[in-house]
Parts: sequence; C-alpha cells; structure tokens
Amino acid sequence: MTVSSDHPALADLSRRLTAIPALAADALEAEEIAVLGRKQGELTRQLKALATLPIEEKRALGGQLNRLKLAFEAAFAARRDELSAAAASAAIRDLDLTMPARHSWTGTRHPVTMVVDEIVAIFRGLGFSVALGPEVEPEELNFTALNFPDDHPAMDMHDTLYLDQGGGVPTGERLLLRTHTSPVQIRVMRDGPPPYRVVMPGMVYRNDAFDPSHAPAFSQIEGLAIDEGLTLVDLKATL
Repeated sequence: MTVSSDHPALADLSRRLTAIPALAADALEAEEIAVLGRKQGELTRQLKALATLPIEEKRALGGQLNRLKLAFEAAFAARRDELSAAAASAAIRDLDLTMPARHSWTGTRHPVTMVVDEIVAIFRGLGFSVALGPEVEPEELNFTALNFPDDHPAMDMHDTLYLDQGGGVPTGERLLLRTHTSPVQIRVMRDGPPPYRVVMPGMVYRNDAFDPSHAPAFSQIEGLAIDEGLTLVDLKATL
C-alpha cells in the first residue's frame, strides 16, 4: 500500500513504516506501541488532531492517515509472522534427531490393588459394606479380643512386628503392625449391634522372610456376616 508523504505529519510515519521489516522482536513491540498505542501512539495522535483542521484538509489528510494505519497494521503483523517462523526454524535446526526419545513414565495401579478392588466390587454387589481400620493396632484388638491365649506362638516377637514404645508398656497396650484384618471385625462389632455384612480389605504384616509363599507385608480380605437365620448354605452361596 502506497501513502503520500507530502504532508509534514506523514513524513516521519512513512519513514518508520519502511523500517519495520528490519526490527527485532523487542523493538517491534515497542514501535507498535509508539505508533499505534491508544494513548501516546503517534498515528493515534495525528488522527485525533484531524478534528482541529479545516474540512478540506481533514478529508485529504484523514484518508492518508487511515491508509497509513492499515499499512502499519499489516506491516507489524507480517513482521511478527516472519519472526515467529524464524524462531520455529531455529528450534528445529537445534533439534538433534539422533537423540533417543524421552519417555513419559506414568504410574498405574498395582495388579494386587486391581484384584482387591475387583473382589470388593463383587461383595458390594452382594450387599456387603466395606470397613477399613488402622494398620497399627493394640495387642488387645489384634490378639486378646480374638481369644488368642497369652502363650499363643503368634504373639512371639519372631512372628509379629511390634513397635518400639520403650519399657513399661502393660500387656494389651503394646502396639504392633496388625497380622490380619480381623481387628476391623472387632471394631465393627463394638460399633453397633448386628446384623453385619461387611468385608475388610487391607495390608497386614508378619515377621516372615521372603519366599514363594511368604512376605512381610501382603493384602488380605476378610468377610463378616452375622444375622438371624444365616447358615452354611449362605456361606456357600456367597463363595
């Protein structure tokens, strides 16, 4: 687009228009504000000043200023596109295509967790609720309330993982990592009267060495059903 620069107000703007294709990114942004800015832009000021001119001069100069504004807008947009293309080209040029790809590793659910969730979903479908309990339990809930005698082998240190609480802890108050999810049964029964239909999934811990059939930590699921009229037929049907 060609614009006449005969009028003194247009000479500097025309010169600045021709310089746009050589501007860097920072200078381009600053120049766009200096020329087209709503408050202090030079072209904006010239357009506002038209109101003070005689009608004939206003028509002649106004048309040229409007054409100049369109030319500036097009020039700024074209230069931005050129700079963006150059930056993209430089990024591709710096890309080493011989480097191995970067894998994005994301976590997934553990297979054991998936099996536990599936079992719980089945029991929910049979009308069972789900109860959870703490993994650290007092000895009373883990053994005594379940009628384990005090001399039961499971209560020995070589079978159960006790917490170090220091000396002087009375029997029944010692804390341990639960060896089964049965303490949750005690909690459920103490919480309210029957009927109960509950499953209790969770992690349990025993002082076992790793081998094909043992581990110091593993998942367990127990079920508890107490109601009038329940028989072994109900157990077999559930299983």
